[in-house]
Amino acid sequence: MDTKSDGRPYNQKRLLGEFIKSQRKLAQLSLRELAERTDISNPYLSQIERGLHEPSVRILKAISKALNVSLTSLLSQLGHAEEPAITLSGNSHSLVETAVFSDPLLSQYQKEVLVATYKTFVSSSQSGARSLELSKHKRHEPKVGSKKPKGKVRS
Repeated sequence: MDTKSDGRPYNQKRLLGEFIKSQRKLAQLSLRELAERTDISNPYLSQIERGLHEPSVRILKAISKALNVSLTSLLSQLGHAEEPAITLSGNSHSLVETAVFSDPLLSQYQKEVLVATYKTFVSSSQSGARSLELSKHKRHEPKVGSKKPKGKVRS
């Protein structure tokens, strides 16, 4: 395995880039949109996603904020953190997240992508359920004076 002078394998930059790209796609952002949100140039972000550069902590902070992922998750891709700290509100993991993170057959990268995908589905289904509830309430509210008789009216 090829290693850098500090002993870390070269493929960690590639894994970081793939992780950032997958999170960007999950967030449905183009590379240009991510560049605008992070104030990082489009070509440099592209190079990071392709594993050609190892970004600074400042750059990783901007990316993590724009993609709504923890900085620890990004650092773990470079080997700077042992375990990623992916948390939901209240710093608790769901049963699904716990199961994914404890599965020995998955790589750390696969675990993070699965959890991120799961969280995306959960948040979109929760917002969809709220919209559905609101539309149900609006549909069933009686409207005073607005009923029109069905069929022909005889006089």
